[in-house]
Amino acid sequence: MTETTPQPTEPTYRILLVEDDEADALLVEELLHDTGLRFELTTAATLAAARVELAGRPFDCILLDLHLPDLSGAVGVTTVRTLAPHTAVVVLTGLSERQAGADAMAAGAQDYLVKGKVEADLLRRTVRYAVYRSKTERASAEAQAVRLRAEENARLERGLLPQPILDTSTVTVTTRYLPGREQALLGGDFLDVVEGDDGELHAVVGDVSGHGPDAAALGVFLRIAWRSLILGGHRGPDLLHLLERILIAERGEESMFATCSLLTLDQEVGTATLHLAGHDAPLLTTAEGTRETPSAHGLALGIAPHLRCWPATVIPLPRTGALTLYTDGLTEGHNGTADERLGVEGLVALIEKLPPSDPGAHVDLLIKETRALNAGRHTDDLAVLRLDWSRREREA
Repeated sequence: MTETTPQPTEPTYRILLVEDDEADALLVEELLHDTGLRFELTTAATLAAARVELAGRPFDCILLDLHLPDLSGAVGVTTVRTLAPHTAVVVLTGLSERQAGADAMAAGAQDYLVKGKVEADLLRRTVRYAVYRSKTERASAEAQAVRLRAEENARLERGLLPQPILDTSTVTVTTRYLPGREQALLGGDFLDVVEGDDGELHAVVGDVSGHGPDAAALGVFLRIAWRSLILGGHRGPDLLHLLERILIAERGEESMFATCSLLTLDQEVGTATLHLAGHDAPLLTTAEGTRETPSAHGLALGIAPHLRCWPATVIPLPRTGALTLYTDGLTEGHNGTADERLGVEGLVALIEKLPPSDPGAHVDLLIKETRALNAGRHTDDLAVLRLDWSRREREA
């Protein structure tokens, strides 16, 4: 490997020369010295040798001869681009191969040079431009990927996070949903709120096992099915049984399952009826503080379809308060220590420390604090649904 004397303002270009002709390789090296560029030159006489070099460390530019002992023609460009997709490729062609240069660029090379026609200034401009173009193409591709991911998330969000159907209810509904990793696709968490014709408020928060598009698609299926079944009059274990049948019919793998929490809030009576299918119990916030509601637990959907075991829990509600339903992404992160998870107790303790604020700001701050404690060590989607109410005294 040859290294030139550094110049203070010029970047160092890591160049891989793939050339089997020793005389041509020596000529290219001499021309590189004449360019004034800072460079580190590595040479390989075959594609096999180039493959080893590319696997060992990154390069900024590859100078590629189109006629190698183990590969020739534009297919060489395709192969090299596969090995190093983010590295600039400049093809070296012969005097009688002008069309070969154009073909190489069509195959993915940033530029081409004709042997015997190359001068130091041309080589300098070509290398610098090829590297710049490669970096620009990579940045453009990354920006495109981010844009497509954002569009996909927006489509998934419309299915997983619909607008609540509220007619006369005075309950304040706050929802939040965040993917486990920044710029990641939303997963299988879902939530929804619907007011029935009887004035009762129905809510669901669920979590499909796994991550990615399959989990998200199944989450959308279950969320839409829940809304349709609620509007059709189905409740409690009957509703959960139908959701489980839909999950089994739509899941891509037999191992997929879903947890969920169904809640029916009756403001007139002052109760909330809860059915848990493998899910954490909601948190009840009153003037005295926040606590986990003592609840009967049932099996997650898809685990043992024949059992149909989802007991009901009736929760007496204060005149003013809030219920928070959430997925485990809110509690399974770390609690600020190296090994311990936040858990439900840690979540309740954290809520007690937060300053009073409106529901939306409170949920945002809660998510912010849990993520700060976790510090990126555990990545899981999280969904939060908070229902706030304040009932008036009945007139005598």
